[in-house]
Amino acid sequence: MKVLITGATSGIGRQLVADYLAAGETVYACGRSEAKLQSLQEELQGQGQLHLVPFDVTDHTGTLIALRQLSEIDCVILSAGVCEYIDEPSDIQGPLFQRVFAANYFGVVNCVEGIIPQLSEGARLVIIDSMARLFPFTRAEAYASSKAAVHYLANTLKVDLAPAGVQVISVSPGFVSTPMTSKNDFAMPMQVTAAEASNAIRSGIEKGKHQIYFPRLFGFIMRMLNALPLGLQLYLSKRMKKG
Repeated sequence: MKVLITGATSGIGRQLVADYLAAGETVYACGRSEAKLQSLQEELQGQGQLHLVPFDVTDHTGTLIALRQLSEIDCVILSAGVCEYIDEPSDIQGPLFQRVFAANYFGVVNCVEGIIPQLSEGARLVIIDSMARLFPFTRAEAYASSKAAVHYLANTLKVDLAPAGVQVISVSPGFVSTPMTSKNDFAMPMQVTAAEASNAIRSGIEKGKHQIYFPRLFGFIMRMLNALPLGLQLYLSKRMKKG
């Protein structure tokens, strides 16, 4: 199987690369830093067929050029993303939102545009969003809204790519121990390791799930919160902020 993974030099993406290689799959590792990709290749040398595909998902033209050189990809996992928080309402700035959406939303759009011609019947397109989209968390205005947009995009693609035999899978992680979350200055309940995240994603893909939540208990709690009336969600979020 040929697996393409964006965000391959860090966090969940890096772990997925290592695990798919260990399973004997051919992996196309995508990242914007050629130096980090080279380091990844050196670390995993001899563990399988690893191909480096350097490009920045926020670069529309560069993304299309890089992806359209490939062919017959069986599974695409779009995991590249960034996070920026907003400490105070006065910190809300257009450029911050643009940076977050450039990577988290338009980066996905660019990759989808570039890879669709390479997807044939039976292929799987996996798009990672976040459970943050399920609740009005304070400080997460830019990050969570970008992930909500990505989730909606994935759901519409599930419909529109079905006639071509391409399955689209949404992945909604909770807190995962990665370099990105290591910067968080708040409690992260039920945090899992990158290895646990990779196991959950690969297992869900193998089972053909349309939606993957992990960890399971946290996913259940978050979906229950999402089902509450908006007024109660806002009340709970305000209490969390005061706490």
